[in-house]
This record gives sequence, C-alpha cells and structure tokens, in this order.
Amino acid sequence: MLISGIQKLTLLDFPGKTACTVFCYGCNFLCPFCHNALLVTEKAEQFMDEEEIFSFLKKRQGILDGVCVTGGEPTLQKGLKAFLKRIKDMDFAVKLDTNGYKPELLREIIDEGLCDYVAMDVKNTPEKYPLTVGKDIDTEKILESISVLKEGKIPCEFRTTVVKEFHTQEDIKEIARLLKGDVPFFLQQFKDSGCLISDGLSAYTKEEMINLKETAREILPQTNLRES
Repeated sequence: MLISGIQKLTLLDFPGKTACTVFCYGCNFLCPFCHNALLVTEKAEQFMDEEEIFSFLKKRQGILDGVCVTGGEPTLQKGLKAFLKRIKDMDFAVKLDTNGYKPELLREIIDEGLCDYVAMDVKNTPEKYPLTVGKDIDTEKILESISVLKEGKIPCEFRTTVVKEFHTQEDIKEIARLLKGDVPFFLQQFKDSGCLISDGLSAYTKEEMINLKETAREILPQTNLRES
C-alpha cells in the first residue's frame, strides 16, 4: 500500500460514524478539478508505513468507529484487500471511496465483507467521461460498478462534483437517469483549492446548485447537496 497520509479524525466523511481517513497515492484519472491533485501529479518521495497506520488504529479502538480509505484511487493498490481485512479484523467499519474503474475488484471487496460503505464518484455522462477525467477510458467499467453498487448488498452513495465547464443541467439529468433508483446521490459544488490539475475552472452559484438538485430530484429522489 502506498499511503500518503492520514487524517486522524473526521465527523463528515463516513455517514453516522466517527472515523479517520487514509489517503492512498496515485490515480488512473486526471480530472482537471481534482481536489487531491498532489496525490496524482506529484512524484512522492516517501510513504507512510502501514504499521504506523495500524499502530494508530490500535490506540483508537473503542474511540473511532471506522476508517475511510480514499485517494487518489484506492483500488490501484495491490495490497488493498489485505489492508482492508486487517482494519476489519480490528473491528472498525470501513468506507471505500472509488472512481469505479475496477468493478471486478469492487465486487470482490463487497462479497468478501471487506467494507461496509462505498462512495463512488460519477464524473459525468458516459459520453463526456473522457473530457471530464482527462483521458480516454472504458466507460463500460463505470456502468458495471454502478450496477454492482445498485445490487444493494451494502450501503452506498454516488456523488458528482459539478463544474461549469464540464456539467450542464442536461448532464445532471442524464446522470440521475443513469443512477435512477433508491440510492443517495450528492451534488458537490466545485471549489478551487488553489492546487488543481488545470486552471480556468469555475463553480455554479449556490442558487444554481439548488436548481440542479431539484432537476435531479425529479428523477432521483435521494438527491442532495454536499460541500466538496
């Protein structure tokens, strides 16, 4: 596992739980608006030792409820399943953040009981995925991961970071149609962290975001706004 860092406490990232967040290095996408761009574009010189993570978790048993594993893209890590199992064996709940590009691995993780909650980023409509993630990809893998999660074996959510240059109202409607069903969907307002892969991006206003939410809700009732 290539681990870039840990946030020792979050009350927001894992619904209903106090948790810490482990950040994995590297991603197979180059989303221009990525808010963790340094995990994607910068060559890392050193990483946290896994044992440092587990030493921290041992001290937090009975204090924290869960561990969020995010990135970058965690499913790129060769040791991910073993890492998640060790966390589960310590009686922590696990939340996995993913871009959904490895549906086979996602299914294995769920079927083997290695996580308790999955948050999947849906970057855009299938047609606009290459533009939005900065490279050509096989969008069938994204659709397969959506299907895996919609089977309902564990709680999940879908989320889209909304950027004016990449998302129209019709795009949001199409994403909602793609996800249609009894699943939570969050629209996240783009924020310029000052450390993006590309410049020149802009956010919708809060009022515009509310309108986009209402548009999606006509198709997908569990649509809400969330701070990104």
